[in-house]
Amino acid sequence: MRALALVLLLAACVAGEAPADPPASPAPAESSAPSEAAAPVPASDVVPTELSLRCAGAFTQGGVALCRTFPGAAILVDGVASGEADAQGWAVIGFSREHAAQAQVRARASGGEVTLDLAIAPREFDIQRVSGLPPQTVNPTDPAVLARIARDLALKREAFASAAPLEGWLDGFVMPLQGTVTGRWGNQRILNGEPRDPHFGYDIAAPEGTPVRAPASGVVTLASPDMHFEGGLVFIDHGQGLITMYLHMSSLDVAVGDSVSQGQVIGAVGARGRATGPHLCWRMRWRGTQLDPSLAPEALGVARAELRRSQ
Repeated sequence: MRALALVLLLAACVAGEAPADPPASPAPAESSAPSEAAAPVPASDVVPTELSLRCAGAFTQGGVALCRTFPGAAILVDGVASGEADAQGWAVIGFSREHAAQAQVRARASGGEVTLDLAIAPREFDIQRVSGLPPQTVNPTDPAVLARIARDLALKREAFASAAPLEGWLDGFVMPLQGTVTGRWGNQRILNGEPRDPHFGYDIAAPEGTPVRAPASGVVTLASPDMHFEGGLVFIDHGQGLITMYLHMSSLDVAVGDSVSQGQVIGAVGARGRATGPHLCWRMRWRGTQLDPSLAPEALGVARAELRRSQ
């Protein structure tokens, strides 16, 4: 599998009305594998007092980034309303698997607007073949199974609708566990010989029972021990529409409504649902857009440090 070069950039737009020619983004910088801990940050942190816009993070397909702007400013990504900056001016954004080569981020406040144009690095995705799955987990036909899937879907939709007033992404993410990577995000999936949608999970194999830890603080919005496709499943809302998911777990240590802190055990690795062996399928969504969670540990930590230094 081709290695992905993680694009970590810092881009900035100075205060003022929407500029006709936004400053160009600097050239991508190569980085190492995701780190386990958030980067250190300066003790002082000055909140922006005028409308400006700076963003840093993984500017690539499936990437996640942070932006800093005037507190409460409305954020638009590619023309789509994407929430508001918090009371300190922070916002989290993301880019889809199919995102074009350019993205535009806007911040609006007090009748003013600033715009930032970003270069989004393309990625190449492999084909992943998974065989030996029970037919009813690939093409279910049993009415009882279909009814169960519909119930599961309703639970997931409710969990995805969560809008917790949190900012767990400012923690800087850590990996939920250590193990062997057996499936990378975005790969085309062929299940039992049938082409399927891309795999929007990052698969980490580990012995059954290995603890799974929250990569950042948040609130649990779904905790089900036995979903049809996912087996033991947990959702964590980290705030501003950023939600992470943990699939195929053998046991759960949290319940809906629980607040979790970074590093807290939320369950254990298993092989339940549509799985051929014990592993964690780790997923991430931002406002309905599928993101690559494996980019978050480095991207969010670096972005936080850079944006605090660049005031």
